[in-house]
Amino acid sequence: MEDLEKAILISFDESGRVESALKLQAVGFIDKIKESPLICSICVERLCFSKLVQVQFWCLQCLHDVIRVRYSSMSLDEKGFVRKSVFSMACFERLEGVDDESSVRVLEGPPFIKNKLAQVLVTLIYFEYPLIWSSVFVDYLPHLGKGAPVIDMFCRILNALDDELISLDYTRTQDELVVATRVKDAMRQQCVAQIVRAWYNIVSLYRNSDPDLCSRLPEQLRGSAAGCVLAVVSKRMDLQAKLSLLQNLKISRVFGLVAEDSDSELASKIASLLTGYATELLECSKKLNSEDLKQTSMELLDEVLPSVFFVTQNCEVDNAFSIVQFLLGFVATMKSLSPLTEKQLLHVGQILEVIRTQICYDPIYRNNLDVLDKIGREEEGRMVEFRKDFFVLLRSVGRVAPDVTQMFIRNSLGNAVASSSDRNVEEVEAALSLFYAFGESINDEVMKVGNGPLGQLVLMLLSTTFACHSNRLVALVYLETVTRYMKFVQVNDQYLHLVLAAFLDERGIHHPNINVSRRASYLFMRVVKSLKAKLVPFIENILQNLQDTVAQFTRMNSMSKELSGSEDGSHIFEAIGLLIGMEDVPPEKQSEYLSSLLTPLCQQVKVELAVMESALVYLPLGIPCPPSLPTFILLIAAALIQVEVLLINAKVQNAEDPVAKIANIQQIIMAINALSKGFSERLVTASRPAIGLMFKQTLDVLLQILVVFPKIEPLRTKVTSFIHRMVDTLGASVFPYLPKALEQLLAESEDF
Repeated sequence: MEDLEKAILISFDESGRVESALKLQAVGFIDKIKESPLICSICVERLCFSKLVQVQFWCLQCLHDVIRVRYSSMSLDEKGFVRKSVFSMACFERLEGVDDESSVRVLEGPPFIKNKLAQVLVTLIYFEYPLIWSSVFVDYLPHLGKGAPVIDMFCRILNALDDELISLDYTRTQDELVVATRVKDAMRQQCVAQIVRAWYNIVSLYRNSDPDLCSRLPEQLRGSAAGCVLAVVSKRMDLQAKLSLLQNLKISRVFGLVAEDSDSELASKIASLLTGYATELLECSKKLNSEDLKQTSMELLDEVLPSVFFVTQNCEVDNAFSIVQFLLGFVATMKSLSPLTEKQLLHVGQILEVIRTQICYDPIYRNNLDVLDKIGREEEGRMVEFRKDFFVLLRSVGRVAPDVTQMFIRNSLGNAVASSSDRNVEEVEAALSLFYAFGESINDEVMKVGNGPLGQLVLMLLSTTFACHSNRLVALVYLETVTRYMKFVQVNDQYLHLVLAAFLDERGIHHPNINVSRRASYLFMRVVKSLKAKLVPFIENILQNLQDTVAQFTRMNSMSKELSGSEDGSHIFEAIGLLIGMEDVPPEKQSEYLSSLLTPLCQQVKVELAVMESALVYLPLGIPCPPSLPTFILLIAAALIQVEVLLINAKVQNAEDPVAKIANIQQIIMAINALSKGFSERLVTASRPAIGLMFKQTLDVLLQILVVFPKIEPLRTKVTSFIHRMVDTLGASVFPYLPKALEQLLAESEDF
């Protein structure tokens, strides 16, 4: 046996002082011992006498492997011997025939040895409980009176049972799942109640014998207790029995725990417990047939609701989704009730406050979100997902109690505006987000009428000045909210000037943050689409306010590399096109407006082409001036002639920064393309052909891009898109221009 212990010590050596050959020899020796038919006896004997933890661990691991791999081939006597020996060790008893003075007790060893012993015992339970060894748990309970060593071991056995067999946190085979079900079913029938009673007695024992220990229980242990109670509360059972269980819990005893330290892990666990408890009560109130039992459920629910609202607002909750699902179910119970009682209205207000609290951004990320750096993007993405469920809840509340919801939003907005600067941004953003999300629960007719609180709220939105409007998040949600309630403005013309101001001043298109200004351009285009003719009296003012924005868009290097798609800024031209392309606009004014936009754009394209091409380019007008608009055409002609002079004199062989110039031309094409979307085919070809002439001249200019840049794919794509647009806008009158365009496109396609 001394040779075995030496071999085990050598095999476990990590010091590096043992020669590798000797270590291999030792491993081979102990592996040979493992194959011995007497291995179980050898291991038990060493466990009784060896004080070396390496030897103890090796012996326990051997027993575990033998039981797990060779159990079916073991004799009945061998199984009985192992069962009795392992159980005696776990019960802090000495084996028969072992001298008390010279023997060793495994339970006096270090924690990892006791854990391994628990694993061996659980492996026996796997194969033998309840068919062979039905009394293992019942037999163990009387030994708990021996004190701390056995109580500690009992805890380790139950933990090992959960880890090795029962818990679904680990992947299990089908056979393991069958065994787990067998073990759990047998324990429920035989001993779960006794085990629970035993633990209650253990806790009571320590409370009386060591009150200081109980008062200093670590937070993790108290949190685990809350999790255990939650698991019991959530267990599926007959609803009447469930209600009786919930009554007997006397849950009010834990209400005060969340107020001690709302940021602690324990408070989070208690919050989950209270939410789970309330969820079960709600289910009882909905599904029990007895009115008395329903009433009891609601009384218990009323008792716990204030605490649920408190923990949701003040504690870190592990699973916000479960809280939202409970509150959705609770709100659903009010849908058929009209009018709501005073208590129900109070609950609605508390739910709204929960939503407002939960959707607020943390001020710690304010700067990150404003500049939208990596941290800001991650936080914004997280909050977008997190808020979804709470906005679903808000819309549900809004349908049940619309007036209460509107008044709450109004008060939230007012309080946010008046709040201190350290919270102002987040509270204003949250209040605006509430109003925006609430809009989804309002049908078009209600929004158009806008009586009562809703009309007052929209007016408050349009007329309030926020000190934090320079913040990106506040500005964006403000513009989105104004756009959402545009149907209200459609029937309330007196607010048009407020809407225009919101989009045209520094709150919108002129906001210092380019992300906001570009988004404002897109939203303004949607506003123009919805209001259209109502905006005709404001066109002059709108165009004046947009002059700098239009110029900036087509200026060299003005386009942000981070913005694309719907945020590229070209929608401001689409909005202008929609405004000036209406037949409600007088013909002279319409021509004047379009000329002031197309002329500089075409001029800029031709200048860029002249700078970039190496050969002379001459672009003859070739289109007669219509008699109806001599002044305008003369202006166009003069401008184009001036550009042609520049082209004739421009012989730049090595253009400076060609990539930027190509990008600039792309922007101009995008602007013209967007501008043309506001003009219908009937207007440009039938009622006002002079407008069509301007677009034909513009097409002539843009087709030259295919000549100068035949192989620049982004430019080819942009020009092709504009040709498609002109087919839609000019109809059959564009046909004379198509052969030239197709010839150039096809010729160059063959070269690719």
